[in-house]
Amino acid sequence: MSLIERSFREKIVLVGVITPGTTQDEVDAHLDELALLVDTAGADVMARVVQRRDAPDPATYVGKGKAEELHQVSLAVDADTVVFDDELSPAQQRNLEKILGRTAIDRTDVILDIFAQNARTQEGKAQVELALLRHRLPRLRGRGKQLSQQAGAMGAGAARAPIGSRGPGETQLEIDRRRLLRRITRLELELRELEKTRRTQRRARGRSRLRTVSLVGYTNAGKSTLLNALTDAGVLVEDRLFATLDPRTRRLDLPGGEAVLLSDTVGFVRKLPHGLVEAFKSTLEVVAESDLLLHVVDSAAPDPDQQIESVRAVLHEIDASDVPELLAFNKADVAPDVDRLVAFHPGSVAISALQGQGIEGLLRAVSDRLRATAKVVELIVPFDRGDVVAAVHREGEVLVEQHEEGATRLRARLDQAGTARFREFLVS
Repeated sequence: MSLIERSFREKIVLVGVITPGTTQDEVDAHLDELALLVDTAGADVMARVVQRRDAPDPATYVGKGKAEELHQVSLAVDADTVVFDDELSPAQQRNLEKILGRTAIDRTDVILDIFAQNARTQEGKAQVELALLRHRLPRLRGRGKQLSQQAGAMGAGAARAPIGSRGPGETQLEIDRRRLLRRITRLELELRELEKTRRTQRRARGRSRLRTVSLVGYTNAGKSTLLNALTDAGVLVEDRLFATLDPRTRRLDLPGGEAVLLSDTVGFVRKLPHGLVEAFKSTLEVVAESDLLLHVVDSAAPDPDQQIESVRAVLHEIDASDVPELLAFNKADVAPDVDRLVAFHPGSVAISALQGQGIEGLLRAVSDRLRATAKVVELIVPFDRGDVVAAVHREGEVLVEQHEEGATRLRARLDQAGTARFREFLVS
């Protein structure tokens, strides 16, 4: 279900619009990233067009005159597709394709295309396909024959005539729409079943009494490289956007002997499609349920602070903004500005996951931050319950241990589950 042909390197024209509240530099940075996304999807950028407008044109986003100019640019560079940095409505997409005489897509289409290429697990493939179908369903009429054929690939059916506006064409449109809706329903049911399995797995991990740390960050920030450096996980590492989509969890031993579960998650990006976030919500629940977020930042990026804000925006969308966060500025070996970043973000650390620089300090910071999030409680445990004293030592951090008449008084840091487990011994 790709909109970017991969049997050859398509030629692409990029389009950005400067509106009030945005600057030329910001739009240029967004187009730089869009160019990387297009390259990752398997196409080549031949030209860029930037326009300044007070507001997007409802019919063509850029206005009819600019759309005609884009047509001429596309002819000059022999472009196959025009990619807009901002999301197009179905009507804008249809109108642009009439004027341009070629496919018009947006950043959302490109990101969905990349996710479709990189999904490997059954759940990942289902999540991406669901996001694709939800995004393309309202654009079915505009895609015409192309989406009709794509829908046919999901079920039995012969080649179909182009979709028309009346008579048999309209009937065919409704047939294709129903086919996509049925596929969406099946995918939703499949994902609900997979979500039940994932919840069962998480409950099993919860019974292990291990706390959880999730790696989050902008795509290509180095999360998978860090996971490998910390746990010898041996996961795929590539210098490309969204190389890793499927989550992985490994055991990590911290200084002092405490063990945690460390999970790698999909990377985020500016303007991450809302439908994709919705489709991946069950996978991303591990982030919202974590005890700590290890937020990996590419300190060599042109604007690390903007990447931090983009990641935090997605964390807010998945209800994970209240989870404690530790910033780790990665690629310190090639980032001359890393000291300024660490100074500007108190409590953060500088590391190089590739070179192993700063890893010990990072582990200490993770351990300290987890201890700081635990609640300090007092317990009185009878002498004949030495098993409880031993369990508190295993599952928390004992700060003070005193022997009194007939009992042991403990002052300890315990997480919420530990506090609940030992509630009968708590001192109110």
